[in-house]
Amino acid sequence: MARLPRLTVPGYPHHIIQRGNNRQMIFKDKADYERMLALLAEQARQCKVAIHAYVLMGNHLHLLATPETTEGLPRMMQAVGRSYVRYFNRRHQRTGTLWEGRYRSTIVQSERYLLACMAYVDLNPVRAGLAGRPVDYPWSSHAHNLGLRADPLVTPHALYWALGNTPFARQAAYAELVKAGLGSHEREALGRAAHAGWALGEPAFIAALQQKTERRVAKSQAGRPAASALD
Repeated sequence: MARLPRLTVPGYPHHIIQRGNNRQMIFKDKADYERMLALLAEQARQCKVAIHAYVLMGNHLHLLATPETTEGLPRMMQAVGRSYVRYFNRRHQRTGTLWEGRYRSTIVQSERYLLACMAYVDLNPVRAGLAGRPVDYPWSSHAHNLGLRADPLVTPHALYWALGNTPFARQAAYAELVKAGLGSHEREALGRAAHAGWALGEPAFIAALQQKTERRVAKSQAGRPAASALD
C-alpha cells in the first residue's frame, strides 16, 4: 500500500518525530545537540515555522511547531536533516544514512491537545529514564517555558500566553500542568497519532480540518486498530 503524503496545513500545530536509523544515536555529545539546535533555529526562521516545544533525545527528537505556509515545515525538516547528516558524518567519520526514513508528523487540535503535547514532549526524558524531572534535562524547551533560561528557538503559542497575565503566572501554571502529567489514554493518543500521521482532535475539528486539504486527515472506522506507538 502506498504511503499517505504527509499531512501539513499552515496555521495548525504539528507534532513531529524524527528518529535515527535503527534507533541509532543521532547525538553523541554536547556539540551535536548544540549543532541541531542552531540548525533548527536558522531554518525555522527562514522557513517561517514557529517552534513551541522541543526535546532532543539520544536517538530521536520531538518538535511541536506551527508553519505559516504549506511548504515551510517540509522545507525546514529537509534542510535541517541534510545539513545535520553532513555535519554528523564528517565529525564522527562515518558514511551513509542517519535517519529512519522521513520524519513523522500530525496535526493536533490546539484547544484540546496543544498544552498536553507540550507536556508530552517535556516528559520524554523522564519516561526514558534520562532525568528525574523535566527541568533536569538540558536539551528541551522546558526550562524556557519555566522562565529559567531564554531560548531563541522557542516561539510561545497563544495558549501558553493564555495561562496567565504575567510571565510568573504563566510559568507557574505550566509547571503545574507538567507536574500533573498525562493520563495513559492521552499519552498513547499523542504518540499514536504522530506515528500514524492522522490528525488528533474532536470530531468537529477533524471535519473542519478536512475541508482545508485533499489528503484524508483521519483514519476510517473500518480496518485494524493502529499499533501502540513508542515515545
